Amino acid sequence: MSELQNEVSELERKSATAARLFDIRRIIGGLFVVYGIIVTIAGITASDADLKKAEDININLWTGLGMLALGLFFLGWLWLRPTVPPAQDPDED
Repeated sequence: MSELQNEVSELERKSATAARLFDIRRIIGGLFVVYGIIVTIAGITASDADLKKAEDININLWTGLGMLALGLFFLGWLWLRPTVPPAQDPDED
């Protein structure tokens, strides 16, 4: 009986770890930060011809900074409010 309880508690621990690892906020935040860095670099290195096409608005720079801000928001949200594993009912024993 004790071995079964140990196995169940181990599976619950692994499940909680997987839930934290695959939290959608981590995935969305990470992708927005990576793409935001790429687009910001494209905006910083924009040529005069590129700026003329966009009526002298560096759209890549502004979009990249917006993506970075959104990605950092999601990662900050994840850091401030981490995923809590579901509470176990004492009646399940």
